Amino acid sequence: MPDAATPTTRPTAAAVIVAAGRGTRAGGGLPKQYRDLAGEPVLARTIRAFDTHPRIAAIIVVRHAEDGDLFARACPDTETPLVTVIGGATRDASVQAGLAAVPDDTDHVLIHDAARPLVPRAVIDGVLGALDSHDGAAPALPVTDALWQGETNVTGTQDRSGLWRAQTPQGFRLSAIRAAHQAHPGGAADDVEVARAHGLTVAITPGDEVNLKLTTAADFDRAAKMLGGTMDIRTGNGFDVHRFGPGDHVMLCGMPVPHDRGLQGHSDADVGLHTITDAIYGALAEGDIGTHFPPSDPQWKGAESHIFLTHAVDLATKKGFTLTHADLTLICERPKIGPHASAMRARLAGLLRIEEARVSVKATTTERLGFPGREEGIAALATVTLVKP
Repeated sequence: MPDAATPTTRPTAAAVIVAAGRGTRAGGGLPKQYRDLAGEPVLARTIRAFDTHPRIAAIIVVRHAEDGDLFARACPDTETPLVTVIGGATRDASVQAGLAAVPDDTDHVLIHDAARPLVPRAVIDGVLGALDSHDGAAPALPVTDALWQGETNVTGTQDRSGLWRAQTPQGFRLSAIRAAHQAHPGGAADDVEVARAHGLTVAITPGDEVNLKLTTAADFDRAAKMLGGTMDIRTGNGFDVHRFGPGDHVMLCGMPVPHDRGLQGHSDADVGLHTITDAIYGALAEGDIGTHFPPSDPQWKGAESHIFLTHAVDLATKKGFTLTHADLTLICERPKIGPHASAMRARLAGLLRIEEARVSVKATTTERLGFPGREEGIAALATVTLVKP
């Protein structure tokens, strides 16, 4: 039993992502938060860093009034409730707009720069952990280089002892940072400055070199190299078999294909979708269809198999993976797959949320050998590729 003084639930936390700046110094013709970074918008990566964190209960994105279309294209699907608000003319005003949108029953809030898309979970954890005993907390790295003073020539040196390079997210108790911003005249470098001016104590937590702020084109190159070094590529295989039974069509790849028999199974017996679904689960090391949709559960009797595939794709997205490729082979004598292969590819591309050019559907026979050769059923084999930047 927990001690009577120990909370039984952890404090709730929200993330305010400040994305209202113009950020054009990095080039690319777009505000930097909407630029591509290794195949994905910067803002999408930033949002996902908080969406996948178990302590974050709400995400508030503060955007520029003119960036509605850019935001709609960049914002990923999230499991965590996400709202957007319009920022102000200054960063202070934008932060206050974001804080006003945080649910009032939230305990802690993390304020984060949209231009820091690679923030590690350990950095977020460090800030949240310090908030259990401090009004505020923020990650930083100690200054290790020698510091000089001067214009074109060195005119002096500066002691680096006790100096830190500030990062975000900067976390606070919600009520305290709201009051601090309301009392501040504006013009602060960051939210720690606002908090300290209001008398709040801010703990320093461990930062990370990976948590760089994208400002120049060189920063984008550096971040892309970091992503290349940490890319997680998974390959999954799936195999399934369904026997023929009574019917006038078979379901294959989400499509009814005319045939003088049907496929038997607890669901609609779509052997193509089942095989790709199991391949995705396999790449994620998340079991198989039976793990997530037990055949003993009557609610799945006769279910359309796209439900299973959508669950697998959503799970991959939740874990930060992008499905980049799917290759399906159907093994049967009949029905003939060739006339339907193009439509099957299109249907699969829609379900997998990828380009049709990344989906392959083909068929083969067993030269009349084995159960497919005897036309007792259909087998299928699939391979998929998942990538996490």
